[in-house]
Amino acid sequence: MYRVGVDIGGTFTDFVLVDEATGTMHFAKELTTPHDPSAAVLAGIRDLLAMHGVPLTAVGGIVHGTTLATNAVIERRGAITGLLTTAGFRDVLDMARETRYDLFDLRLRFPEPLVPRALRGEVDERVRYDGEVARALDVTTVDATIDELVGAHGIEAIAICLLHAHVNPAHEIAVRDRVHARHPALAVSTSSEVFPFMGEYDRFTTTTINAYVQPMVDRYLRRLAEALHADGFRGALQVMTSAGGTMSSETARQFPVRLLESGPVAGALMSATVGRQIDRADVLAFDMGGTTAKGCIIVDHELRKKYQFEVARVHEFKPGSGLPVRGPFIDMVEIGAGGGSIAEVDPRGLIRVGPRSAGADPGPACYGRGGTRPTLTDANVALGYLDPAFFNGGRMRLDAEAARAAIAEGVARSMRLDVVDAAWGIHEVINEDVARAFRVHAAERGVDYRRCSMVAFGGSGPVHALRIARKLRIPSVVFPVGAGVMSAVGLLVSPLAFDVVRSRRIALDELKAHEFEAQLQALVDEAASRLEQTGLAREAVTLERRLDMRYEGQGFEIEVAVPDGDPSDVLARLPTLFERRYAELFAVVSSAQPVEIVNWKVAAVGPRPPMADAYRPAADTGAERVRKGTRRAWFPEAGGWVDCAVFDRYALGAGATIAGPALIEERESTCVVGPHDRLRMDARLNLIADLTDGGA
Repeated sequence: MYRVGVDIGGTFTDFVLVDEATGTMHFAKELTTPHDPSAAVLAGIRDLLAMHGVPLTAVGGIVHGTTLATNAVIERRGAITGLLTTAGFRDVLDMARETRYDLFDLRLRFPEPLVPRALRGEVDERVRYDGEVARALDVTTVDATIDELVGAHGIEAIAICLLHAHVNPAHEIAVRDRVHARHPALAVSTSSEVFPFMGEYDRFTTTTINAYVQPMVDRYLRRLAEALHADGFRGALQVMTSAGGTMSSETARQFPVRLLESGPVAGALMSATVGRQIDRADVLAFDMGGTTAKGCIIVDHELRKKYQFEVARVHEFKPGSGLPVRGPFIDMVEIGAGGGSIAEVDPRGLIRVGPRSAGADPGPACYGRGGTRPTLTDANVALGYLDPAFFNGGRMRLDAEAARAAIAEGVARSMRLDVVDAAWGIHEVINEDVARAFRVHAAERGVDYRRCSMVAFGGSGPVHALRIARKLRIPSVVFPVGAGVMSAVGLLVSPLAFDVVRSRRIALDELKAHEFEAQLQALVDEAASRLEQTGLAREAVTLERRLDMRYEGQGFEIEVAVPDGDPSDVLARLPTLFERRYAELFAVVSSAQPVEIVNWKVAAVGPRPPMADAYRPAADTGAERVRKGTRRAWFPEAGGWVDCAVFDRYALGAGATIAGPALIEERESTCVVGPHDRLRMDARLNLIADLTDGGA
């Protein structure tokens, strides 16, 4: 039985085919097709299977990661979406939080709501904060409002966001059923189903985003499933979520907002797996592809989960400048830095790289597909780090002259620099941008990254990793097997999972044991049922229960893990568990202050796939010798151009050591080894560099 992992990136779509019995993997890359991402997915799967003689009928599962939902929100390519809300709350999306993310910017801008005011309707109803119905739902206002939105504005999707629906969803359910009955073709999202969290603005934006992308994601996944079925696929199609698990395509079509960080999370999950395999508990995952770079700090083998995210920020590094989304997300930092990032000279006369990207179409100038702007990939070609004849294993031939011409025209000429110096400037600006973002990310979370090992991957990650690690004074860097497509590999080690969160504010001294048990059990049943729908038995599901707790009167809460045991005993232990966690974070506690629960969380997680601990690249890589030859590459610390040994990674065996300067090539990426670096290959075929000199 085989499984396939597919990760759609902004420039390339990555593929991994794994033999479940042996752990043998085959890799491939295809240029992403922005007009229809499924075209690259289907072509890549067909080519990869044909290349290795595997029929689609032998594939038991395909796991898919995609940035389709994120891109639709950023580029405003979603459905025409309406909003139904409680009378008097039509302007919640405009009022937002009434905060400023920059106190001193007089020209402050915020992203426009996905649903314009003209497409928001009101219904006559009112539920109190405690769930009591203050005014019954008037269904005639529902009928009139939805008919007008459909008839006059042609909406394709509707978000239903009523006041306090997270406590009592009865009115939202009634409105949903009424809308379905009158307009069955409409995609409908209710806040009580999408994410029942308190806080009207965040709940409204999360639900409108879900509605906005739902028709597009639904069409895409249906089209993909039908095409695969026509080719003979009879296995399970699963989709990566932002929380580090996978879910069925049916659930993904219902909750597409959970796919916003679908692709990048897989690489972080794989980094944690690599850390466990080589006994490195603290890891900084570094993924750089064609469009963006991502970072994730993993402490004690655990990925940190957060429940708030922002998409479509007006300012990349300013929290509060985007659309807030509530839901489970792996905590990551994303930077607009990748192989396709466009370089230019800013108004100060300095080199700026990104966040705009040339993408896959037209792509960097060296792709020869019509691109004329200089990019990071063009700079790496000009510096000799990438072999124009071996890009993507030789499937794409790069135009080095076009790369140099683009750099000369776009950067070097106006700065009066040599092309090589300009290319080095582009390369180094990206290194510093990524290092700076990682410094801020780690500082905000109280983590000393100097104790971490960096796991570097992605098409561009191994080119830049060692220099970035030295800037950060990270002691070691790991380049795992299949580094160039590791996010796709990560999809195949991701278990089925589904998170449920519900707000219910209640003081501990007012909570009875049976109420405590009933509240958690309802969430357990809801989360576990999502996995049971895929055929997984309840006894195979692991349940993680957590509570957001705080002292009464506080504006923020902390997360406390709920142990197993008798509900009465667990409830009695909660004050102690809370104070212990509070002391870990803040060093002081206030035992006299009442404590309350704000949010209830349950995560249902299936077993890890069998290949998670045993995988290796296929032996038939075509490598005939370890050393492929030499190539001139630019290393300023060595005086400029240096003749570097070029090695074939697939021919290296366990125990091999390589001293820089050197270039280690695989079909999907190239590892650039500096003059002061030394790498060794471990028994799992990971390349590991120990940066003991601490140089910057």
